Amino acid sequence: MGASVPSAGVACAFERLTLDRLVNPANGGPFDPESLTEDYEVGLRIKNMGGRGVFVRMRDRAGDLVATREYFPDSLDGAVRQKARWMVGISLAGWDRMGWQGGFAEWWMRIRDRRAAIAAFVLFAAYVAFVLWGVLLVASWFGLDALHQPSHLIEMLLWLNFAFMAWRIAMRAVFVGQSYGWLYGLGAIPRAILANLIAMLAARRAVFLYLDSLFGKPLVWDKTQHRFPQL
Repeated sequence: MGASVPSAGVACAFERLTLDRLVNPANGGPFDPESLTEDYEVGLRIKNMGGRGVFVRMRDRAGDLVATREYFPDSLDGAVRQKARWMVGISLAGWDRMGWQGGFAEWWMRIRDRRAAIAAFVLFAAYVAFVLWGVLLVASWFGLDALHQPSHLIEMLLWLNFAFMAWRIAMRAVFVGQSYGWLYGLGAIPRAILANLIAMLAARRAVFLYLDSLFGKPLVWDKTQHRFPQL
């Protein structure tokens, strides 16, 4: 596509010459300590200076997937703080820091990443609408004319959206199942609801952190505890 490939922390590798080109004397190295998502920004900077990144999925001689394995924070507070830092660094402050460069493909990739905060609020509105639909449905059972039939266009859009959601959840279950077994793959389906809750709470926190930064409060690295599996 010709777009940049954002780096993913310890799950990425760099050519030595590329690191040398990334070095900024003001930062004392290739990474910017002022950024909350310095690894992500490096991928964009590599593209900006004419380099390229690739997404590699490979297995070792034993057939195991070559990857960095660690557990996402297993408490609600830790998960929200971790995801909020990503949202601030990529969706909000990252917009200010990195701007918009490149052609259509690059813009498309950056929009996909930077929509996270807005998408969480849309998700919240969708859950509210779903609850209200349930209330109106129950009211209609008691003879109240509260539930109206949507137009054909709205009904078609709802079914189309449902199909996309089902496809996304199915893909998540399939790929999790391939790596960790089908029991975990099936568990990915209800975990999607928990992931949505974390995303909504993180978006709220991220927006307030970003607004505070606009009024002079510096953004700080919100460190969260990570645990690693026994391999």
